[in-house]
Amino acid sequence: MLIGVVGKPSTGKSTFFRASTLAEAEIANYPFTTIKPNHAVGFVRVDCVDKEFNKQCIPRAGYCVNHNRFVPVELLDVAGLVPGAHEGLGMGNKFLDDLRQADVLIHVVDVSGSTNEKGEAVQPLSYDPIKDVEFLERELDLWFLSLVNKGWDKFAKQQSLEKKELYKAISKQLSGLGVSEGIARTVLTNFKEDVGQWNSNDLFNLSRELRKITKPIIIAANKVDVKGADENVKRIKEKFPDYKIVECSAIAELALREAAENKLIKYLPGDDNFEVINKLDLKTEKILDYINKEIFPKYGSTGIQKVLDTAVFDLLKYIAIYPGGVNNLVDSQGRVLPDCFLMKEGSTALDFAFKLHTDFGKSFIRAINVKTRLTIGKDYKLKHKDVIEIISGK
Repeated sequence: MLIGVVGKPSTGKSTFFRASTLAEAEIANYPFTTIKPNHAVGFVRVDCVDKEFNKQCIPRAGYCVNHNRFVPVELLDVAGLVPGAHEGLGMGNKFLDDLRQADVLIHVVDVSGSTNEKGEAVQPLSYDPIKDVEFLERELDLWFLSLVNKGWDKFAKQQSLEKKELYKAISKQLSGLGVSEGIARTVLTNFKEDVGQWNSNDLFNLSRELRKITKPIIIAANKVDVKGADENVKRIKEKFPDYKIVECSAIAELALREAAENKLIKYLPGDDNFEVINKLDLKTEKILDYINKEIFPKYGSTGIQKVLDTAVFDLLKYIAIYPGGVNNLVDSQGRVLPDCFLMKEGSTALDFAFKLHTDFGKSFIRAINVKTRLTIGKDYKLKHKDVIEIISGK
């Protein structure tokens, strides 16, 4: 899974990325700070099943604190996008190419309205952030259209002659964009079967619908603590009712994460509190005091962890599944429940067997739900936080 962190320059995008991963992304108040994409590992938070077994898990990847499991996901922070990116303006072509493999996009929007369309600093509340949501949609749609248009005439003629099932032909043509046969079949229900009759509007609408499915977007309403920003968030929610929108403060989360990293405080991403465990300098003390008084009471957290969790669990519909044995939750190195896998909602026990190892899937006999100790078949639909033992011929 790859999560793309996107937005125009200077919205706090790289701050969001660093706050999520503690990776050393360059942060500065000028456009195009990020030139090359930054890859790093972030984490989604799961209420761990270990407490249901009166255990403390020891993850092989990620970590677990007080029965809160943090499961790794890959994040990509790409160059800031400006209007005209699909035509190569700014870092446009590179930006869009970097996004091909992203499964979901986090659009970091400066809801304080203190950066204009080019990412230049302006007076807070003087710029309408609704424009940012609209322009990102348009740039992505036009990017998809440019990719759909490549070789389309040849494709349409070939399709007209060979009369292949259209959804299969479309998915093959656009597989590089993550268009599966299932996605193509769903989208094409609203289009004419004969692609030779399509016009430019049909191609644009196809591109838009495919983009919405293959690159779902969540809005990280950043800098929400700036006075007056709440009203902008309200307007964005009214304008875009279908979007997932999460209020957040990336700079606040980064301050907390760095203070925790330096062992000044105890803090768990997503919490609404922290504990001071070492002496703070005056600047850090003021920042943390501000977060405690102005952000936690109003928003419940800085919002950064909520953005990641919402992207993975609500937008992409992933669930967390643990491998384990009915009589043994410990691996050969003494780690309790060492693994936790993220899988698509609707996945089966057989899918999980293949996830663990191809041989387990090919030689699948049955599975056991470790919590209930009941045998389950290959078609059993997995549920969030299931613990599953696979019995196979291997």
